[in-house]
Amino acid sequence: MGALLLMCSTNAYSWGQKGHDVTCAIAENHLSRRASKEISRILEGKSMVYWANWMDNASNTDEYRYTKTWHYKNIDADETWETAELNEKGDVVRAINESVAALKEGKLSKEEEALTLKFLIHLVGDLHCPMHMGHKSDRGGNAWQIQFFGRGTNLHSIYDSGIIESTHKWTYTEWAKEVDTVNKKEAAAISAGNPEIWGKETYLITSKIYESTPVGSKLSYDYQSKWTPVIEIQLLRGGLRLAAILNEIF
Repeated sequence: MGALLLMCSTNAYSWGQKGHDVTCAIAENHLSRRASKEISRILEGKSMVYWANWMDNASNTDEYRYTKTWHYKNIDADETWETAELNEKGDVVRAINESVAALKEGKLSKEEEALTLKFLIHLVGDLHCPMHMGHKSDRGGNAWQIQFFGRGTNLHSIYDSGIIESTHKWTYTEWAKEVDTVNKKEAAAISAGNPEIWGKETYLITSKIYESTPVGSKLSYDYQSKWTPVIEIQLLRGGLRLAAILNEIF
């Protein structure tokens, strides 16, 4: 009955907690010694996994409410990646690029450096989460109503946590171990590119998800089986690419 478990109250921003934990755990496995040491210094000894989900909570506070739009990039059905109107408050691609630039410049205070790194490790996960390149008209799938194993929910929710939690009852460390099986050459190929390219890659996946999941769809094992490998590769991509970014910065 494990497949019936669904986290209907999933945060509307990003991967559920486990997805972000998996992304950061994979990234930590691929950090250079220097990058690992610098990150530990900046985060005062705590791991990236410790801070993996912090930004989702922070974006709901008055202090960091300005980051709410940073978790996604909207592309409506009548738009393309290239033609989509930019949100003046920012989006996930620009937030990543700006965070990387600020960390590379090396002029941040200790507090600013830690804050920017906490943003970055979360946002790279968001960049790879299906539905974070979703339609503005349905709030990234939050208003796209479906049924998942007989329970009413929305498209955004099942890609944040529903599929992850119903497919395997693994801890984040088990997920990371099972997903992170590529060799160095494969990892380097996956890590090639930049946030713009990676975001468009996620957008193309999201477009296929919309096409294969009409409003009102009743989803079960066949759907879960089809899309679980996509979730797995996106978690792996996010982890490897986060490590590549951090190794370059530090």
